[in-house]
Parts: sequence; C-alpha cells; structure tokens
Amino acid sequence: MNPELRQPKIEVLIIEDDVKIAEINRRFIEKVDPFHVVGIATDDIQAKEQLEILRPNLVLLDVYFPGANGLDLLSYISQHYRDIDVIMITAAKEVEAIREAIRSGAFDYIMKPLVFNRLKETLLRYLEFHRELNRLNTSATIDQSDVDRLMSGSAKKDFRTEISFLPKGIDKLTLVKIVQAISTAAGGMTADQIAKEIGVSRSTGRRYLEHLVSSGEVFADLSYGVVGRPERVYRKKET
Repeated sequence: MNPELRQPKIEVLIIEDDVKIAEINRRFIEKVDPFHVVGIATDDIQAKEQLEILRPNLVLLDVYFPGANGLDLLSYISQHYRDIDVIMITAAKEVEAIREAIRSGAFDYIMKPLVFNRLKETLLRYLEFHRELNRLNTSATIDQSDVDRLMSGSAKKDFRTEISFLPKGIDKLTLVKIVQAISTAAGGMTADQIAKEIGVSRSTGRRYLEHLVSSGEVFADLSYGVVGRPERVYRKKET
C-alpha cells in the first residue's frame, strides 16, 4: 500500500463564533486529506472545554469573539497545550494583531474572506511540517539541514509563478505584472510607483497590493519621508 494512504488523520478544532462560517471552513478542511474536523466551538468556554476533551492536532482560530479575544485564547493554547498548533483565520487586519499572533506561535495567519486554495496551501504546508517533525522524532541524530528544512518548509510556493484562485476584481495578468515588478524592486514599491509601472490607477494598484499582502506573498511597512504623510511600501517576502 502507498504509505501516503496510511497517513493518520490530522484532527482539527474550529473556533469560530459564526456558525455558518464555521461550517464553510469545515467543508473546506475536509476536502484536504488527511485533515478531519473533530469539533466546532463558538465561544471561549466551548473552546476550552473541547481543547481539553478532544486534544486536536490543529486549531483554526478566529480573533474576534463575543466577550473574548482570540489572541488571548492563542496564548492560552500556547501555555497549556504546547503540542497543539494554531492557524489564525480572521478578518482582523491590524498590524498589532498579526504581530501578536506570530509572537504567540501561530503557524499561519489567513485573512477573511477565506479562499479555499489559500487554506489548502497552508494545510499542505502544515502536513509537510507534521511529517518532517515525525520523521525527525524517529531519527537517531539530526543535522543543520534537517532543522533548516523543518523551519523553512519546502512546500512554500514560488512567489513569481504561482497565482492560484483569485477573488472577484483581481485579474491574473495584472497581478502577474505587479508580482514581477515587486520581485525586481530591491527597495520595494509604493502604490503610486506600481500604478505608473503597470499603467493602472493608484487605487487599483493598491487593491492588488493589499490582495498580495492578505495572501502572504508580500509584506508592507511604512516609509517616512521628509514631508507629508508616511507611505506604505510593499516588498517581496524572502524565501
């Protein structure tokens, strides 16, 4: 039998206060073998109860909860369940929320509205990480290349060539041009610079750039000039 077919199920707990969104996420997850949803929690109390009872491998966690904060729950999981990994799926776009999620050990941070291909990519990368970790657990010794492979993840997509499912209003050819422009710009580019380079309006350039940020392909920071307001500068993520 193919060893892939014997891959044990990776059990997932969804923590999401919107029941309809949670159900959509469940269906998405179970399209990707060997992931299996074992529970859905819609508030902080349910989440802690199910974490204790189910002990899943992986949690999909929202930031916003009535009367609770998903980032606090992420910290709780990190402290009490060190063997449980977390992927944040949220509409929260604040830089501090993303920074806090990374500090608390989130495996990934995916923006809503959830795109299946983006979630699938993360799940497959997590699967590779999970398999590599299990392999290292059974090895007598490990070396630096083992550690590097585990930390970097060879399943990362090629920034220049992979454009998967695109949301409404995002054209593939335009997106490819923007990706190529940023890839060759050592110091990053602003929305104005992208607009002039590609021949689109500033608002269109900014929309495409923010799409790339939300999909994890570029990052943005602020550049403070001598006068005027600071500008967002978009840069390629190093691989």
